[in-house]
Amino acid sequence: MEASQDISRLIEIMAALRNPETGCPWDIVQTYETIKPYTIEEAYEVADAIERRDMDDLCDELGDLLLQVVFHSRIAEEAGDFAFGDVVEAVTKKMIRRHPHVFARSDADTPDAVKLQWDAIKKQEKLDRAERRAARGNTEDFKTGHLGGIQRSQPALTEALKLQEQAARVGFDWSEAAPILDKIEEEIGELREALKAGKPEAVADELGDLIFALVNIGRHVNTDPENALRGTNTKFRRRFNHIETSLHASGETLEAATLERMEDLWQAAKAIERELA
Repeated sequence: MEASQDISRLIEIMAALRNPETGCPWDIVQTYETIKPYTIEEAYEVADAIERRDMDDLCDELGDLLLQVVFHSRIAEEAGDFAFGDVVEAVTKKMIRRHPHVFARSDADTPDAVKLQWDAIKKQEKLDRAERRAARGNTEDFKTGHLGGIQRSQPALTEALKLQEQAARVGFDWSEAAPILDKIEEEIGELREALKAGKPEAVADELGDLIFALVNIGRHVNTDPENALRGTNTKFRRRFNHIETSLHASGETLEAATLERMEDLWQAAKAIERELA
């Protein structure tokens, strides 16, 4: 079998891999649940390639992510639920439906107007989905209500941000950033008390409240918390790498270095960053 730019070839390859008689032993036994972690991992690797601005890697990682879509679709097709073509048709219908200002007649001719139109269409889609679920006997509470469209299957920081954005649409929100800073101070105090009491469950609860409040301040200053944290993670990697390489250059090791020694090198890394800024 030869490689091709035609998506049908990828679908053929996946079908061959899943063939019970001649396919790959590993691919044959996979399920939605077993490949779900890989799907999430591939999405993060796409994000990583974008952050590094590595176009070769981005092309490769997008292919890996596409493979996950084909893999899930093949499992569904074998079960008689849907196939890859149905996935493509569903998303094309959705994009056409959500862009009447492009594919039909609409008065939405500014970014704000498009956003309002998009939200209205999504709200109607959510109501339609709820009716379909009810018809199937699926009435899970977390799928209904004003927050019902916010999926739990995403990074917690992103979920928190989307929950806050959705609540803000009906006025459940701070009017400015200053009170949120007071809330953060309050949550820090409650975390201190939980730590002092030595109650792990309370510590976890208060830590979650603090992080939720931090997400809120990020939203109010137009800073995505997930991107902000990923930026800090990159900065930490860079500075820690400076510690490691500096120790190695002087014949020392991480294991033998004192905290004070590593802190000095950390500060040196920060000074270098300031000079290059």
